[in-house]
Amino acid sequence: MRFVAAIVVLLLGTVVAFAGDPVGSYTVQGTNPGNGSSYKGTVTVERTGKTYRVVWNVAGTRYVGTGIGNDDFIAVSYKSGNDSGLALYGAKGEDWAGVWTYSSGRDVGTEVWSRE
Repeated sequence: MRFVAAIVVLLLGTVVAFAGDPVGSYTVQGTNPGNGSSYKGTVTVERTGKTYRVVWNVAGTRYVGTGIGNDDFIAVSYKSGNDSGLALYGAKGEDWAGVWTYSSGRDVGTEVWSRE
């Protein structure tokens, strides 16, 4: 848990002054918790009232999430089939970087969204 807290502090401490609204389309690159294997895909973020709808497409699998946040951070819970989890991202200019885990996870993965 301390590791996740340290990552959150690091992410929030590196927020660029020109952070942007998370709404948009991105390419995504990340690493999986535990084994650190890498993946690539796409992610779209739409505003849905005071929340966000986040949809990832990675290796033919679609993950759908609900996010809360602002121009500096976004926290997202997501689900796909039997998989569910939590992710937290901090703004890095027009891009976003963060950490994520599966429900009941003990390790975290990393993820970077690069605006298209």
